[in-house]
Amino acid sequence: MQQTFTIKLLPAEAANSGIIQQYAASHLGLPVSSITGYQIKKRSIDARSKQPWILLTITVFANEPFHAASPASIELHNVSASRHKVIIVGAGPAGLFAAVKLIELGIQPIILERGKDVRARRRDLAQMNKEGIVNPESNYCFGEGGAGTYSDGKLYTRSNKRGDVNRILQLLVQFGADEKILYEAHPHVGTNKLPQIITAIREAILHYGGQFLFEQKVTDFHISNGIIKGVSTAAGSRFDGDAVILATGHSARDIFQLLHNLNLKIEAKPFALGVRIEHPQQLIDQLQYHCPVRDEFLPPASYSLVQQVDNRGVFSFCMCPGGIIAPAATNPGELVVNGWSPSKRNNPYANSGMVVSVELSDMGAFKQFGPLAAMHFQQSVEQKAFEAGGGNLVAPAQRMVDFVEGKVSSSLPDCSYLPGINSTSLKEVLPGFVHHALRNAFKEFGKKMPGRHGNKGYFTNEAVLVATESRTSSPVRIPRDPETLQHPQISNLYPCAEGAGYAGGIVSAAMDGERVAAAISAILQPA
Repeated sequence: MQQTFTIKLLPAEAANSGIIQQYAASHLGLPVSSITGYQIKKRSIDARSKQPWILLTITVFANEPFHAASPASIELHNVSASRHKVIIVGAGPAGLFAAVKLIELGIQPIILERGKDVRARRRDLAQMNKEGIVNPESNYCFGEGGAGTYSDGKLYTRSNKRGDVNRILQLLVQFGADEKILYEAHPHVGTNKLPQIITAIREAILHYGGQFLFEQKVTDFHISNGIIKGVSTAAGSRFDGDAVILATGHSARDIFQLLHNLNLKIEAKPFALGVRIEHPQQLIDQLQYHCPVRDEFLPPASYSLVQQVDNRGVFSFCMCPGGIIAPAATNPGELVVNGWSPSKRNNPYANSGMVVSVELSDMGAFKQFGPLAAMHFQQSVEQKAFEAGGGNLVAPAQRMVDFVEGKVSSSLPDCSYLPGINSTSLKEVLPGFVHHALRNAFKEFGKKMPGRHGNKGYFTNEAVLVATESRTSSPVRIPRDPETLQHPQISNLYPCAEGAGYAGGIVSAAMDGERVAAAISAILQPA
């Protein structure tokens, strides 16, 4: 007999296989000896009451041999002799999963990545953290694996309608991720483990006949009679194909500018901008788990906050328990921060983006830039932040209560941001409406996560705000036909995922990459 059901356990109980089997036997009204095994289908935490609980959905085997279901494996075949070739610009999640899907469908992908492989990227990231030097082609946003590789690897998405979430997770497991991502309510790989997975995907693409070229920054499109034939790169190479997938990510401003220069339709797009806020992880644990010390069987706590201020959204973004704030600029003279966590999430800080909705009506003088207005608006704030920090990627910062009360912090707490922080009035850095919305939202967040029994709450001067969190999503949308997914002016040009304004995050970008690959196959290889 096999039966699937959900049980509610204390954290220590959920970590004990024997106790889980006892609960399963009790649920089924059977002796424990009849339980031959179980498989976890879903695991989540309910921390709404003073006692946190683990909710486990399990499939239990009783009175029959236990056979754990293995993750589905995607079968790939060699495509080196394929009649069709597709150019993929960008090796982030969208580009990589588009390539794997093309191989599965019998089409050869040719990936052009402006940056370096994951191993070589590390040296450039170290240079950013230690010396404040930005390599415009190799940084936290550009390089193999894209922005997700070295900025956390959270896999949670609400975008179920975009594609098959489970298929993406199963592919990640096939390439080396832990199987627990298949059942965790908020799966997470960790920045320390993602590079090996990304490398495995690249090796599979090469093994099955795909091409993968680094330091090939695309600088021009070859278009004839409204059809794209290929691309040229800064290295002086030309690559031709039956289609071109643009999977360049949200920070490839040169691609947006190229499209604009070629008079190809693009649109300014709303995005969000603010700061990254860091608390001691112990404080967040106390607030979320309602206890002085976190249970050793519970993970570091996270949070999700949202507030409307004068009809404008303020919300937490990319919350990183046990994480680190990192410099994410893609050009010298700009200051951008992001957050990431290792797989164990065992650093002493908790950080999260805290951002405000930016609408096209907020562009002011930047409207002169037309479809690039939001991009230039975003860039101007990043440049202000760089100047306020004093250079070398030192970030302007302010304690939370001081920020709300309009005081320059006389001192700053320890912070995970390695280039360092500089006490500044963030009112001089952030747009006025962003500053106003954050000030009011922080007071409300303090009410939502209040201190108890004399302990500090979320609204505390132990928290530090670091500017600026500005790459939440692309400030430009590249339009595409909803049926064919091609650009409305250029046949065989496929804008894709986050850089085109259609998906955000690793899983949703990967699903969009697969969706575009399937659309290309349907045209090149009609049934």
